[in-house]
Amino acid sequence: MIKSRWILNKKTQNELKKLTPKFGFNGFGEATYYRTYSRRKDDGMQEHWADTIIRVIQGVMSIRKDHYDKNILPWDEDEMQALATKMAISMFEMKWLPPGRGLWAMGTDFVYKNGASALNNCGAVDVNDLTTAADWAMDMLMCGVGVGYNSDWNGDAKLPNPNEIETFIIPDSREGWVLSVKKLLQSYANGSKTLKFDYSQIRPAGAIIKGFGGTSSGSEPLEILHDRIRKYMSDYCNGLKGKTRTVSDTMNAIGACVVAGNVRRSALINLGSPNDNDFLDLKDYEKNPDRADIGWLSKNTAILKSTEDFEYLPAIAERIRNNGEPGIMNLINVQKYGRYGKEANDKAWLANPCSEIPLESFELCNLAEVFPTNCKDDEEFYEVLKYATFYTSTVSLLPTHRPETNAVVFRNRRIGISLSGVADLLDDIGSTQMTKRLRNGYKIVKEENKRLAQEAGIPPAIRITTVKPSGTISQLAGVSSGMHFPTFKYAIRRIRVGQTTPIYNVLKNAGIPNEEDKYSKGTTIFEFPIDQGKTRKATEVSAWEQFSLLAMLQREWSDNMVSCSIYFNKETEANQIEQMLAQFAPIIKSVSMLPHSEDGAYEQMPYEGITKEKYDELLAKIPVIDWSNFGDSDGMEEQFCSNGNCEIN
Repeated sequence: MIKSRWILNKKTQNELKKLTPKFGFNGFGEATYYRTYSRRKDDGMQEHWADTIIRVIQGVMSIRKDHYDKNILPWDEDEMQALATKMAISMFEMKWLPPGRGLWAMGTDFVYKNGASALNNCGAVDVNDLTTAADWAMDMLMCGVGVGYNSDWNGDAKLPNPNEIETFIIPDSREGWVLSVKKLLQSYANGSKTLKFDYSQIRPAGAIIKGFGGTSSGSEPLEILHDRIRKYMSDYCNGLKGKTRTVSDTMNAIGACVVAGNVRRSALINLGSPNDNDFLDLKDYEKNPDRADIGWLSKNTAILKSTEDFEYLPAIAERIRNNGEPGIMNLINVQKYGRYGKEANDKAWLANPCSEIPLESFELCNLAEVFPTNCKDDEEFYEVLKYATFYTSTVSLLPTHRPETNAVVFRNRRIGISLSGVADLLDDIGSTQMTKRLRNGYKIVKEENKRLAQEAGIPPAIRITTVKPSGTISQLAGVSSGMHFPTFKYAIRRIRVGQTTPIYNVLKNAGIPNEEDKYSKGTTIFEFPIDQGKTRKATEVSAWEQFSLLAMLQREWSDNMVSCSIYFNKETEANQIEQMLAQFAPIIKSVSMLPHSEDGAYEQMPYEGITKEKYDELLAKIPVIDWSNFGDSDGMEEQFCSNGNCEIN
């Protein structure tokens, strides 16, 4: 894929290595970085923050230079070295960052050889042809890409012939796992031979996976998936389940396999009709107890395709009160507007798992985050927006290994410049100044993307801005996630670590408070006290104000969508959900709603609210961690989208 290799000048590399990073939240951001994004270098040593910055910058510049070289476009090396130096320093200071996918994968041989899939946050696929959709979705999920899908399957399936048996020896590769699922579904779509599998070539559990990284899970997760798909398809063919259940069960089971298979993250969103009761009841485990093991893999969102669909808002509101789902997606606004009120057509009809990006089938999206409160003034913020735009616009130049995806991505060149710490900024400068900053910032992103596109000989992006929920990336930077207000002012933030992983010994030896995980054997939970600063906590912000902020961001900043979970008070606001949806659904593109969680809703929850006195007590006990002996790690990540604002579990 990438033949050119661009190297950041040694002077800048040495300057970066002399700097000291300022991670957020009393060491929690630093621990998150080392656990999640620090990789083994080619020389066997472990990355520190400067090394990661250098890898990412060299990676993105290599992609752009390779595109220019292949298309015989002029390349000014001095200009690019100067730009790269500025980008690297601002990234080191966490004024902007790539998404977690980019922080981990950019600049690796896997990307150079296999293309852009692993750099993208999310994608979506139409399930009309379930075999094709499952093949694409599993492939992308195994590259770490979250996937959205609909429920409109054509329903073509019949039982395979039990008297004709074919055995498939599964190759020990990502492609082999994906192909086995494709072949199994094809056997039902065609009603052909009964398919059996030989798993003997798959490496044993614990073996290192070179290239993409991580360790093997063995064949067990794939065997479970095959058994589940056989049952789902047999039930459908025998009239025991309908199309919606069959599609949803199959896609969720694929996600469960990917998670169990030690891929870094798996997240799904199921996009269904508000008048499909099978869809609306997918998370009702009293009605569907057999879905409890797989249903958590995806959020469920109802698509409002016409004004008539808004008549279902009362029924949606009732279900939200009961279990926090479904969310809604206003497809009318998605396809008619960029920022709300600014007409700009879009063919997208699907969405990514956290609903910040509308997508066509087979389309991917690549994002970057900017942290306005980490910038010293407006001018620096505007300059940093250009760096994030350069990053995402460059990722859109690189093909994936899927031709159907390249056809859509190269037509749309969709990117998403996201903001995190929005609530911090709002409480710091107020709505009037923030509106001005967002309007000016949008113009800068649009102009910079247009300039870069003209220079590269491609069309400008169909959409350029978003607000994603953010998770670990905002924790590195020490800001509130996306547009959301922090759950607590003072909290214990817990990080789960396998006892066989390299980071376990570093945290344990440093004396970070810890205890055994009560829900997962061989796992230890380490605890960090965090202070969210002056920003109001979520319980102090009404659901109405949260909706107003969402509408403002959709109007002034995001021409894609805004990922937003509106938190409501179950006692005082639950009976107003229908009112809120009726007033705001017509002017936004997407939203979900969740009740506020109690400080101690369950043991060892990721965030637990505490008092100022408890915070001070715990902070006094947190030691400085020595990371100099940390090594032999290729990073890891929560295996599903687990921040508080895009909750899949």
